[in-house]
Amino acid sequence: MFVDLPLEELRSYRPDVAEPDDFDDFWAAQLTAARAETTAPEFTPVETPLQYADVFDVRFSGYGGSRIAGWLQLPSATRPDAPLVVEFVGYNGGRGEPLDWLPWPALGYPHFVMDSRGQGGGWRTADTPDPQDAGLPSTNGFMTQGIADPRDHYFARLYVDAALALDAVRDHPAAANGIVTSGASQGGALTLAAAALAGGVVAVLPDVPFLAHPRRAVAVTDSRPYGELIEYCALRSDAVEQVFRTLSYFDVVNHGKRLTAPALFSVGLIDDITPPSTVFAAYNHYAGPKDIRLYPFNGHEGGGVRQVHAKLAFLSNLAPAD
Repeated sequence: MFVDLPLEELRSYRPDVAEPDDFDDFWAAQLTAARAETTAPEFTPVETPLQYADVFDVRFSGYGGSRIAGWLQLPSATRPDAPLVVEFVGYNGGRGEPLDWLPWPALGYPHFVMDSRGQGGGWRTADTPDPQDAGLPSTNGFMTQGIADPRDHYFARLYVDAALALDAVRDHPAAANGIVTSGASQGGALTLAAAALAGGVVAVLPDVPFLAHPRRAVAVTDSRPYGELIEYCALRSDAVEQVFRTLSYFDVVNHGKRLTAPALFSVGLIDDITPPSTVFAAYNHYAGPKDIRLYPFNGHEGGGVRQVHAKLAFLSNLAPAD
């Protein structure tokens, strides 16, 4: 059975987490280079069985100028003052089909979901390749792709894609009331990273976020995807320090320290995929106003529909966007 820290310790768990001296310069350089290669986003109407929303196939420029896919759904009855919810997908899933994304538009919120480059082989299909993958030796999965250098790492490309997704939709009429980022697990990591890198969001909704304090994660769980790091380090004991130095650029604890938008986190207290101590590390370091929903008897599934209700209540109390 998986065991992490007791709840009373989790509430105050605020560990020192490695942060590179050039963290801000690194990300500024990544975004400047990527933005120099962007072209205008494309929003193409598509026919679907949906009766309550207009659906658009979206293509926008991500890392290296690659065209990244997404779906934009505009509900026929939009809530007054509803922000655009930009959602990011969990590990090894993709944008799938429009019918996979019913809750937000059915609730009256315009909704955009970003495809995850190179993923989509696990539980939901994707349409975006990863042409910049150099094919360097790594374990199965994405965690150690390019791990020897943060500039080459898979998540450098994915984080930049997520930030440029916000750029792509910011001027769309659907974002007139602001942008909210949302997602679970890997999507929770991108929720925080995209908001920190691109800025200009009215709220962040990270559920059971991944890539928070990975050094702690591998000390308490061997479940994948963190297990990929253990496999790699078991074979490359000479590279351990470089592995975690690279990951420090993607640690969402460091991204959350730079965010001031209101945030609603969630955590499952028996989650062995994103251990609760790692989620609380991100939550307790988060710089803006925040709240967290606890699910003591849930794992990585978190609160499910209960968390949807919590998000709706949270958004209903937001101040209107300027």
